[in-house]
Amino acid sequence: MILPGPEAQQLAIYIGWKLHGKWGGVVAGTLFVLPSMFVLLALSVIYVRLGNLPWIAAMFDGLKPAGFALVVIALQRVARSALRRPIQSAVAGATFAAMFFFDVSLLLVMLGAVVLGTALGMLRPGLLPVPREADGEESDEASCYIRRNSVTSEPAPVLKPAVKLIAIILLLWLLPVPAFYFFIEDFHFWKSLVLFFTKTAFVTIGGSYTVIPYVAQVTVSKLHWLTRLQMMDGFALAETTPGPLIIVVAFVGFMAGYNHFHGSLWMGTLGLLATTYYTFLPCFLFVFAGAPLVEQTQGKPTIQGVLGLITAVVVGAILDLTLFLGKAVAFPSGTVALRRLDPISLGWVILSFVLLRRFKATVVHLILLSVGVGLIRYLCSAYNKSVHCFRLVG
Repeated sequence: MILPGPEAQQLAIYIGWKLHGKWGGVVAGTLFVLPSMFVLLALSVIYVRLGNLPWIAAMFDGLKPAGFALVVIALQRVARSALRRPIQSAVAGATFAAMFFFDVSLLLVMLGAVVLGTALGMLRPGLLPVPREADGEESDEASCYIRRNSVTSEPAPVLKPAVKLIAIILLLWLLPVPAFYFFIEDFHFWKSLVLFFTKTAFVTIGGSYTVIPYVAQVTVSKLHWLTRLQMMDGFALAETTPGPLIIVVAFVGFMAGYNHFHGSLWMGTLGLLATTYYTFLPCFLFVFAGAPLVEQTQGKPTIQGVLGLITAVVVGAILDLTLFLGKAVAFPSGTVALRRLDPISLGWVILSFVLLRRFKATVVHLILLSVGVGLIRYLCSAYNKSVHCFRLVG
């Protein structure tokens, strides 16, 4: 979590690296992402080609409240574990206010949390959060290859290996760029997409829920690559796929290419592939260069305290995401007014929350139920319209 980049994929890279060196990390990190990318590609094509069919649209509409309920659950869980000191609650509140009311970039908020944590570490270390002590007896890890006292199988990087690694990643980063310039129209669009999702990898600190508000804010409100409702649909689709939630950026890239090139599936597919490539490529640099150094930070109070403030930023960012997505669910028209409230969607959000929390429903079961609710709602609506038309004719 100290390193930037999607943490789930980086954990896969780290495990592969610990077991089989850098090639093991490359294989593990790549295969961790590819299945969900292809699944989301298929779902994205179905979405843009069949999403205008009423019964398909109804299925997507049924997923939106469930996706929102999952975000609320995530907010509750992260807040409970992350906000253990007053300073963390203050940072979470300031993060939400800065992002929601003043449209401050997540990157600036993250940097501010790092600066604050460093300053408090030097001046008032007692205010910083401290890591939790392990509960109960330590488990027997003797048979585990990676355990509490494991040491890195490679020496900490020095200048020469780090420079070589940066050069390799930079070369891989640059390789597709000439193809965008010489063989594909509108290089300005592709340049914006490449730079934005590369930057996305650098601000993904503390989990996928941290960066999703940033991606939604920029791509919807500033770049206008997709609409708020399409972003909500993409989040619901990402929840239905195996793999990391951060794969939702692939849907954003697909819709960006599809919308910008007037409904081209090829450009949408290329946007998805480019987005995935440039979002996850920097992760290999972060792990291979940073993991040996991060391993040496364990037990250092100041670094642990800064990490505690970063997790507080995550809480504020998820709260911003919650309101962003909640508006699309409760007010599909985009106008926040009581008469525009969708009571059925709001009711399904509440019921989804109850099913997840009280009855411990799984995500798969909730998805299936949500699709069913969407279809039932569509059939009821179609029946009511038929009855109304019949009465008018009669």
